[in-house]
Amino acid sequence: MFHHLSGTITDLEPGLAVIECGGVGFSVNTTAYTMGQLHRGESAKLYICEQIREDAFDLYGFATAGEKRCFEMLISVSGVGPKVAIAILSSNTPERVCTAIMSDDERALTSAPGVGKRLAQRIILELKDKIQKQSGGLAGTDMGMPTPAADSGEQTKLSDVMSALTVLGYSRAECAAAVKGLDLEAMNLEDAIRAALRSMMK
Repeated sequence: MFHHLSGTITDLEPGLAVIECGGVGFSVNTTAYTMGQLHRGESAKLYICEQIREDAFDLYGFATAGEKRCFEMLISVSGVGPKVAIAILSSNTPERVCTAIMSDDERALTSAPGVGKRLAQRIILELKDKIQKQSGGLAGTDMGMPTPAADSGEQTKLSDVMSALTVLGYSRAECAAAVKGLDLEAMNLEDAIRAALRSMMK
């Protein structure tokens, strides 16, 4: 099993990067998001997901562990293969995919080639609860944060932000620190996730 590949990018084609490691060039399928961060002749690290079939052994690589998690989450949905998952992540950033799922935004998912309304609805239906369960109830008093009973809308948004951050690979402590002090009432879900990510990068 490959976890990641570190080496030199020797070739870039639409949707494909060749990374040379120890004299071996690996062809790695990837997204527009990751392709934008790769440069021929420069060193790179790609997080790898393998797809093995009787007639093929394909590698899919991502610039961040969070994008890899999103890919693996998407291909767990019935009817979503690697090509469709790559298309979704080429049309949306990983955080935008999580936001679309948590906020029932079919339009963001159908912006990807090959994704119709029914498939977008299935992705949201199958993954929304899964994301929330993975977060383990991160919001509210469990995180040492106030839980304003009067504002269930803000509390729901907080829960959704925490769930999305968890899927992207952040720990409980990192999530708690990132959302503390954010004015969630003044933000939509996507802006709140982006603000939390910016806070982590400081």
